[in-house]
Amino acid sequence: MPVVDPPVSDAEADALFAELADAPALLLAISGGPDSTALLALAARWAARVTRAPRLIAATVDHGLRPEARREANAVKRLAQTFGIPHRTLRWREAKPVAGIQEKARLARYELLRAEARRHGARHVLTAHTLDDQAETILFRMARGSGISGLAGMARATAQPDDIVLVRPFLHVPKARLLATLAAQELAFADDPSNRDPRFARSRLRPLIAQLAQEGLDAQRLSLLALRLRRADAAIEAIVNAVTPVATRPLGSPGAITIDAAVLGSLPAEVALRLIGRAIANVGDEGPVELGKLEAFMAALAASTGVSRFRRTLAGAMVTFAGERIVIERAPTRRKR
Repeated sequence: MPVVDPPVSDAEADALFAELADAPALLLAISGGPDSTALLALAARWAARVTRAPRLIAATVDHGLRPEARREANAVKRLAQTFGIPHRTLRWREAKPVAGIQEKARLARYELLRAEARRHGARHVLTAHTLDDQAETILFRMARGSGISGLAGMARATAQPDDIVLVRPFLHVPKARLLATLAAQELAFADDPSNRDPRFARSRLRPLIAQLAQEGLDAQRLSLLALRLRRADAAIEAIVNAVTPVATRPLGSPGAITIDAAVLGSLPAEVALRLIGRAIANVGDEGPVELGKLEAFMAALAASTGVSRFRRTLAGAMVTFAGERIVIERAPTRRKR
């Protein structure tokens, strides 16, 4: 007989939310789908059991991309009212992009949620990402060539701008258990057809995950891989932190950095890559360097041995290698044609 996934028990829910008990308020991101509906129900019932529970506020983002979204937001509002939780619908009113719409919608969603959290004095935004979402994220990033940091997947808690923390209490809970929880409590939820739209990469990955599970590479195994990579990533970052004061020095010009080429060459490749990547990101004006571009840059730098002078521009920084040191400065402003 097939194994039936049990609902999330009260004791499990208490453990999932326990670290948030002292927060003044929590903003729940509720789309109306099964996972977030379970988040609303379990958080509400947990708060009812806690003596001094945080204030709960539910928020639904309407991206203006589907006509059903307004109806779904209203359904969430009605359900939130049954739990005595105030609800807000947040609308993405900007012009919609033609390409990369899912990623831009995701960024807009979190910006709207952070702004709403600040309005209510909440420092935490809770989302309903599950174990299955973690597996999708790992495969998605693997397909796009992510390194160790990317393949470490999503963290349970992630710092956001403005001192907001994004919390994923269900990150190690299978989606099937949330569905069982909704069935046990007889709670309805919305079905978003975009989750099955083959135009989107994540929709195409879901059948693949089911096939991989038949070979033993299920969501639990992928999540375990992410956990192990997260440990390795933290260890490498600690080493980079330790060697940075030894390998780098500030220069006279504002923001410029010099790196001892001999020290850099003595480091393990991953540590050296991250050290110089950090320096470029700090000095330049374009943020973190894309991993593939950084790897190509490091290969060119290594191949420049014996050349009198090496100079490249990357991510808004100018890198010069001459003699025994690598100098990283802000790149000159490009002239407009």
